Amino acid sequence: MSIEVGSKLQGKVTGITNFGAFVELPGGSTGLVHISEVADNYVKDINDHLKVGDMVEVKVINVEKDGKIGLSIKKAIDRPDRPERPDRPRQDRPRQDRPHRGGGGGGRGGEFRPKENFEQKMSRFLKDSEDRLSSLKRNTESKRGGRGARRG
Repeated sequence: MSIEVGSKLQGKVTGITNFGAFVELPGGSTGLVHISEVADNYVKDINDHLKVGDMVEVKVINVEKDGKIGLSIKKAIDRPDRPERPDRPRQDRPRQDRPHRGGGGGGRGGEFRPKENFEQKMSRFLKDSEDRLSSLKRNTESKRGGRGARRG
């Protein structure tokens, strides 16, 4: 039996490791269900979800050239698609009537800046960054005894 990507198969768990579970598929081939493909929620210990000998439905998610088969248990479960969210009603008021919500700045201090080009933003960022770095260096040097002085 040829294993094709996207097909759903029944398999038997033959081995469990800390990174996933090996599942024997019809026809004798074996694939790996990675721990991230066991359940929709976070799986800390795979032994809480699977045991050797369990029969599971898996979906083939990839087949490598060297014969390795990637499987998923969570993708094999048929779920109804999430319903589309209804469109939000549009506000028909003109743009200039809306309150200004900032923007165009680095998110500090609430200062208003007219449209800046990339070079202006980068220059301001570098200046702020250098100021913060020098302040940080001053504060850490004073706490360590300053200028490389060693305690003995």
